[in-house]
Amino acid sequence: MFGMGLSITLEDFKIVFTHPKEMLIGCLSQFTIMPLSAFALAKLFSLSPELAIGVILVGCCPGGTASNVITYIAGGDVALSVGMTTVSTLIAPLATPALVYLLGGTWVEVSFLSMVLSTVKIVLIPVLFGIVLNRLFTRQMDTVRDVLPLISVTAIVIIIAGIVGANASKIASCGFLVLIIVMLHNLIGLLLGLGIGRLTHLDYKKTTALAIEIGMQNSGLATSLAAAHFAMYPLATLPGAIFSVWHNISGSIFASIRRRTTHDAKEPLHANADITA
Repeated sequence: MFGMGLSITLEDFKIVFTHPKEMLIGCLSQFTIMPLSAFALAKLFSLSPELAIGVILVGCCPGGTASNVITYIAGGDVALSVGMTTVSTLIAPLATPALVYLLGGTWVEVSFLSMVLSTVKIVLIPVLFGIVLNRLFTRQMDTVRDVLPLISVTAIVIIIAGIVGANASKIASCGFLVLIIVMLHNLIGLLLGLGIGRLTHLDYKKTTALAIEIGMQNSGLATSLAAAHFAMYPLATLPGAIFSVWHNISGSIFASIRRRTTHDAKEPLHANADITA
């Protein structure tokens, strides 16, 4: 989160105000599609309380920073992607606990206020600290910024390894089920994101950014909240851990398909131009 804050500039906030329609669509979609689809999947598969709250946590989190990289690979609107990630992250300290309280409360007891405080500590304070440092010490932060993604990736790998190691026996019995649910959840986000982009008449780049932003969650935050608030349910961390791995794989595949689709769509135009010439 601190690394994300260091990467946010004033230009990222300008995109928020210059594209209010896209920002509104992105945020509403982010905090409706993924939470409600997570709730529906948990009900459909009759998940145990610990797995259900883990899936709900993933669905209620904001977009992840990996979406910005995948949007770039897909040829989408990167500035819009960064703007949507920034806005959803800043909204998360209230939106995520509220949604978890409303949806996750069906399975387990959720402390709204306690989760708000945790999300502020995990998300808001590090992000704002990074933004302030980036603003005050831009040149000095440039030398540190390039190292932070490596630190983040290393931390995520260690967290996932710890979760898998601590729950190896339980994962053997339910890991495949969680993987299927994670894959479906991610796919729903990507496809509905595309559909909403087209329904609202967004162009290719903006639609691509919207779909990726919705489909790729900040699953690291979900894992942290699960560990902090639902320690009595060890498997609650599992959906976030699996999502952390899977959404990067699916995002890369999605980006490849989007680029190929655009390339194929353009080829007939070039062919006709050659014939005319």
